[in-house]
Amino acid sequence: MKLEVITCKSLKLCLEELEPFILNGRHLETGRELKKFGNLRSRELLGCWLLAAVLNHEAMSEDIKICTDPTGSDGILYNTKTQIACRLEQVMATQHSRSDKNTEELILELIHKKQNKGDKAYAAGKTLMVFLNRRGDSWCPNRLASKLPKIDFNSVWVVGLQEVVNDSYCYNLTQLISGISPIWKIKIQKAFDDWIIDKIQ
Repeated sequence: MKLEVITCKSLKLCLEELEPFILNGRHLETGRELKKFGNLRSRELLGCWLLAAVLNHEAMSEDIKICTDPTGSDGILYNTKTQIACRLEQVMATQHSRSDKNTEELILELIHKKQNKGDKAYAAGKTLMVFLNRRGDSWCPNRLASKLPKIDFNSVWVVGLQEVVNDSYCYNLTQLISGISPIWKIKIQKAFDDWIIDKIQ
């Protein structure tokens, strides 16, 4: 039995689809699954898009495509050149979270929650994305990375909306690794037809 996989034709076309959800931040938290995108939620599609945009930027290519996963993960990034698929699991810290923890503690709590969902059988071979969608205190990626527990995910990323300047949405994407955690700034142009990426750490 063949399973249906939906592939976004390009990051540019995908960004056009994401525009109303980015403009309506509430949908990222509470919106229903998107049938046309294999029942991914809008925040999951945005998480996939931001990571794919950064990976393509670093490789100076457009080889990374966003695909749905009929087996249940929160999206797949597929490298058409190497034919390697990266499955994602995603979790969000919402604006209405009742947690009184600071941002670093909350991120660690969410990572623990995902790791403990199924241990190695669940996490092995996957990438974990933590989506910060709430205002909070400042946090230090390098310090947080040093506190990471033993996990079975291949890698852990944290993304969040940093600012909106002249109707351009700017997100920061951080990979939590020991030493210096790299950070990229993704600026989505106000027409939602292009983006600029800078590595800021």
